[in-house]
Amino acid sequence: MNDCTGERYLALKAVMMPRDTNPYGTIFGGVVLSYIDLAGAVGAEHEIRCAGWPDQPLVTVGMNRIDFHRPVFVGDIVSFWTRVVRVGATSITMHVAVAADRKGQSVELTQAEVTYVAVDLDDGGRRPVPIRGAK
Repeated sequence: MNDCTGERYLALKAVMMPRDTNPYGTIFGGVVLSYIDLAGAVGAEHEIRCAGWPDQPLVTVGMNRIDFHRPVFVGDIVSFWTRVVRVGATSITMHVAVAADRKGQSVELTQAEVTYVAVDLDDGGRRPVPIRGAK
């Protein structure tokens, strides 16, 4: 199935587990950030494929504007929705919106922007390369 509509993309869905709780009984913010990073990368790869650009390794170079609106609870089924914010010469910035279905209502939990850079693994993954491919 080709889902290249340009709409937001459901990059990841996960059930929050007891092992990821803090002393207050909610999910650690760092756990949520890890899922955001993963979802952003999945969403970026999806957008790159939809654009017809070459598959290339992506590395996270920054997270910006992380807003925790509501706590995440054990048992929440959390959806991570992505959309492109910006595409640069070597980078792609993704907006990741995090929501849970609570009693039939979608509740916004967290949001962030994450920037990824395409890299050359032959150079140890340290040299950025054009995200749209060689010109």
